[in-house]
Amino acid sequence: MDVTFSIKSKDNKIIAKNLSREEVKRFIDEEKINDHDLISKDGSGQWHPASKYKTNRSKGEVGRQEDKPPSSPVKTETVDSASQEEPDLDASSADTEHSADEDLEGQKQYEIITSFGMFWRKEAVQWVATPKLLGMKKIDDVPIDFHKQIGIYLLYDGREVIYVGRITKRPLGNRLYEHTNDRLSTRWDRFSWFGLLPVSVEGEIGALPESYTATDLIPALEAILIEALEPRQNRKRGDDLAAVEYIQKIDPAIEKKRFKATLDTVLNKL
Repeated sequence: MDVTFSIKSKDNKIIAKNLSREEVKRFIDEEKINDHDLISKDGSGQWHPASKYKTNRSKGEVGRQEDKPPSSPVKTETVDSASQEEPDLDASSADTEHSADEDLEGQKQYEIITSFGMFWRKEAVQWVATPKLLGMKKIDDVPIDFHKQIGIYLLYDGREVIYVGRITKRPLGNRLYEHTNDRLSTRWDRFSWFGLLPVSVEGEIGALPESYTATDLIPALEAILIEALEPRQNRKRGDDLAAVEYIQKIDPAIEKKRFKATLDTVLNKL
């Protein structure tokens, strides 16, 4: 059976269904859809922003656009970059092949690392048994609670990594809470995390895919190491990870406590 695709707007209105790869390419090339419309391989339930597939004709590769990401986080399914690429006629075949391989690797790891946060502050979380780990793509977005994520996390003392852990059975929020009461409790003040569970358009955390191939995992592992360790000789961040990064939002419970403490201080001075 031939693979087909659907396109919808960011407000979930279906634009087209049962499109072939060539038809999807034609929609993009003729600008019948904008950068924030979403593309999905039928049956996958996963959506990818159309901006991922825009062609940078001057470089002969599928361009990673500098456009702002859509306001709602998405877990995506890629259309094969080889079917979309229109190589620059002036570019050498070797350069074109290399560009396509790099872009495909970036797309594969993006399917594995669905979301991540860097250097989140320990003090911005209300540490209870099931803490809220709130993140946003942009400041004015509705926050998503990532406490159910699984994957990999790092604990920092300042900028120094002091602990690396994996999250499989106990989710991220519970595991971090345990570190507020164990031997590391006073030794870390920030944390980073890399999540594997898909994030829907509505901000819901989904289920873990059944398996990954080695060729999918290798670029994902490289991207995590580059992003987490920031080696000086690597000229770029982990491929495409910036597209799924979430900035931390302070827990509203902490903001309420701070407001109450400030109010009490003012009242005591009257």
